[in-house]
Amino acid sequence: MTARERGVRALVALGIMVAGVVALGYAAPVAAASWIKAVHVIAVISWMAGMLYLPRLFVYHCAAARGSETSETFKVMERRLLEYIINPAMIVAWVAGLWLAWVVFRFQGGWLHGKLALVVALSAVHGMLSGAVREFAEDRNTRSQRYWRIMNEVPTVIMVLVVILVIVKPF
Repeated sequence: MTARERGVRALVALGIMVAGVVALGYAAPVAAASWIKAVHVIAVISWMAGMLYLPRLFVYHCAAARGSETSETFKVMERRLLEYIINPAMIVAWVAGLWLAWVVFRFQGGWLHGKLALVVALSAVHGMLSGAVREFAEDRNTRSQRYWRIMNEVPTVIMVLVVILVIVKPF
């Protein structure tokens, strides 16, 4: 199976998942809330796992000589992590999360608005990491290992703040 075929297969699976979540939400919104919340949590865990691992791969990739076998292996690992785990998990987390915010919480509550702002910030970090995958793939990275070590902590800080907002609901 080619990379393109794998990508199409992943997109079809993701589309089926998103359609299923949306259909379940409209067919039985009360019963669906718990299932959609479970899907949301699973997607967020998957998204965060990738967001925490990708910058760590960049740290090690910085140490590899350009064009080396090690560098080429990192390129494959980074691309696959982004395409097959991080991107689909983010999409599912957003779809399920927005459904929950709309149907369950009616987009009300300061904690929810704060969470949404932090998730937008996490999505911006995701976009920046996606650009870095392209830069590494083209041997154009100009950032140091130290930079990527610091960037490795940004998703963690955002995650901690989101968890506090969701669990404590301070406002």
